[in-house]
Amino acid sequence: MHRSPWWFHQFETLVNHFIELVVPFFLFLGRRMCILHGLLQILFQVLLIISGNLSFLNWLTIVPSIACFDDSSLGFLFSSRRGGVKERAAQMQLKGAAGEHLPLPYGCYVRKVVNISFGVLIAYLSIPVVLNLLNSRQVMNTSFNPLRIVNTYGAFGSITKERTEVILQGTSSLDPNDPTAVWEEFDFKCKPGDLKRRPCFISPYHYRLDWLMWFAAFQTYEQNEWIIHLAGKLLAQEEEALSLMATNPFAGRAPPRWIRGEHFKYKFSQPGGKHASEGRWWIRKRIGPYFPPVNLQGLKKFYEDRNWPYPV
Repeated sequence: MHRSPWWFHQFETLVNHFIELVVPFFLFLGRRMCILHGLLQILFQVLLIISGNLSFLNWLTIVPSIACFDDSSLGFLFSSRRGGVKERAAQMQLKGAAGEHLPLPYGCYVRKVVNISFGVLIAYLSIPVVLNLLNSRQVMNTSFNPLRIVNTYGAFGSITKERTEVILQGTSSLDPNDPTAVWEEFDFKCKPGDLKRRPCFISPYHYRLDWLMWFAAFQTYEQNEWIIHLAGKLLAQEEEALSLMATNPFAGRAPPRWIRGEHFKYKFSQPGGKHASEGRWWIRKRIGPYFPPVNLQGLKKFYEDRNWPYPV
């Protein structure tokens, strides 16, 4: 998908806007359009699952669309045998149709008043949300009332055009500044690291640590102190932390004396190009250090100041 021609990406963008901004109104245009809405939304999410690797988010988005399909549209999924689900559903519908002429109980009118009142309240509270949506300086991930009934939510307030990654490296060298020191990399289960490792298919899983490492690369380690916490656990070779990693270069030997974070810019190799012919899925360029070399003894005060249990 990434290497598709420019016109295809423009078409993707057009389809995205159509499905997210136009198709939802199909819900109010009768049964057939409601079913079409459900089909388009589910197909759209499946395409995102295949191409976007946003893990469980797209699966959750599919769930509300299931409500677009009534008994008749889902009937083909069930057996037509006597006494089966289809027959029982048909009997229930007949009973419901036979009782349509009966006067509605008092409780139905109460529910209608409550539903309409709630709808009017939501519409009123949503006015600032809509105004924010139309504003050129739109604010993301914000609530507009103390009860947080309405808000603006976006997984991404902005989109970057480059992918940067933090790579954790360890060494057994006594001096981390020794130019001859050999630094070995810890690979995570799914995020880019080893240039020759094919990108994994995440969905429907959510590799939380990999996800956090991606966001940490947008900021500094001072803004993401947990990454130093992780470095300490890797220095101590704690099993729980290592279970979240794909590879441990120090398995079966002495733990690393030092760990550092290096900052790289990653991009896909060109199919048919030199790097791809060497089996590389990625090309990377070093940006600089992300955090300096740290050892377990040097992190002791850092852990104590934050009341973190010191790794043993």
